[in-house]
Amino acid sequence: MFKGLRTAAYQVKDLAKAKAWYANVLGIQPYFDRPFYVGFNVGGYELGLVPVKEQHATREPAGIAYWAVEDAASAYQRLIDLGATTQEPVQDVGGGILIGSVRDPFGNILGVIQNPNFKATGN
Repeated sequence: MFKGLRTAAYQVKDLAKAKAWYANVLGIQPYFDRPFYVGFNVGGYELGLVPVKEQHATREPAGIAYWAVEDAASAYQRLIDLGATTQEPVQDVGGGILIGSVRDPFGNILGVIQNPNFKATGN
C-alpha cells in the first residue's frame, strides 16, 4: 500500500552542474553525494539527481512532481531567474490551489504548488 511520496528523481548529464544548481535553488547542500546519485532532503522528501550519459535538452513529461511552496508565483519566478525556462505558468486550478512548472537547465520538469489544504514544511 502507498504510504506517500518520498523521492522525485531527475536525470542529469552533468551531475556537478546539476548539484550546484539545485543547491542554489534549494538553499541547502545534499545529504547524500556520490558519483551515482545526489540526494537533497527537502522538508522530509527527497529530490534526487541521477547521472545519465545521454540526455535530450527537453523531454516529454512523464508525470510532474509538484514541490510545496508558500508562494507559487515567487517560487516560479525565482526558478526562472536562476536559469529555468517556462513549462507552464502559475495558474489557479481551483480551490485556491496554484500550480506552475519549469524546465530546469538540464531538461527536467520541476513543478511548484501552493495548496491551502496542505502546509509546506521547512528543512
